[in-house]
Amino acid sequence: MTVSLSDALAAYRNAANSLGKQGPEPTKTGASDFSGLVKDAIGTSADTMARGEKLSAQSIAGKAELTDVVTAVTSAELTLQTVVAVRDRVISAYQEILRMPI
Repeated sequence: MTVSLSDALAAYRNAANSLGKQGPEPTKTGASDFSGLVKDAIGTSADTMARGEKLSAQSIAGKAELTDVVTAVTSAELTLQTVVAVRDRVISAYQEILRMPI
């Protein structure tokens, strides 16, 4: 299944908003730097994946609602697809830069 980067980002943004999370906050100067944006995205992705794992474990123990588990696992899946899509784009851009003549 091929997922475009814009579709993956839109799906991730919708999933994050439905969970009550907002995107990364801009820095105090009003402009967000790239490293801060990447750091926040990685942290949010890790939190989403951890929440999916935690609810899956609680479901096995019979302590979690099925709808919460499905929502968390779906959100984790979207996050993983987004991370993979971004990684593929970064690798593609890096390879294109390497092909540029000096």
